[in-house]
Amino acid sequence: MTVLAHLSDLHLDGGPRNADRAARVVRHLRDLRVPVDAVLVTGDLADHGDPAEYAEVAELLESLPYPVFHCPGNHDDRAAYRSVLLGEAPSDAPVNQAGEAAGAVFALCDTSVPGRGSGLMGEETIAWLDEVLTEAAGRPAFVAFHHPPAVLHHPLLDEIRQHEAARLAEVVARHPDVVGLFCGHAHTPAVTTFAGRPLVVAPGVVSSLTLPWETGGEAGWAEGGPLDYDRPPALAFHVTDDQHRLTTHFRLCP
Repeated sequence: MTVLAHLSDLHLDGGPRNADRAARVVRHLRDLRVPVDAVLVTGDLADHGDPAEYAEVAELLESLPYPVFHCPGNHDDRAAYRSVLLGEAPSDAPVNQAGEAAGAVFALCDTSVPGRGSGLMGEETIAWLDEVLTEAAGRPAFVAFHHPPAVLHHPLLDEIRQHEAARLAEVVARHPDVVGLFCGHAHTPAVTTFAGRPLVVAPGVVSSLTLPWETGGEAGWAEGGPLDYDRPPALAFHVTDDQHRLTTHFRLCP
């Protein structure tokens, strides 16, 4: 059995509010009676992509006693992300990373498009993912990225989802060892399927998205839009058994 913790959309900005919410989630993880096998963080680690924000991210994530895998989101800056979090030379190329933990392979894909809120998995990343999954044949594989590649039935969110996702579906279909796909961006916990596999969206740490039937649509949004900044931060726990069956639990972090 493999147990993963999954969080997303920290939006650390140097301010106390967002730092406190992220710290509450990290404290929940540090206080677990039994350690998880790994932690996934699916994008928007920083709010403005500043190096100082990534220094804050690094300090937070390094406090976790587990393997941590992360990928960028649309609020992240590739050059600063590489320099501060990965110790690499600054570059605007997609930040794609592969890792291993608990006998499984983790493919962390960059779906960000500089200057845009919506996402896209470019040809370079698609080819990279196909190669990683080919080399991982016979082992469970977890594919993570920021933007959901499927419609989640929210008018604002669906406009800025991951577009041209048919290429990703083709790659996933070729690799039966993919246990599931994991993302963020939506600021709401959600579960659906994509290419016949589970697609799980982590809750947002910084805020929660209100749904159209909760508010009556755009006309019912509070001042500032559809995001609720008062709900507690949350995270997901993913459990995979020996048959690679995925079960997800969501937890609030008051």
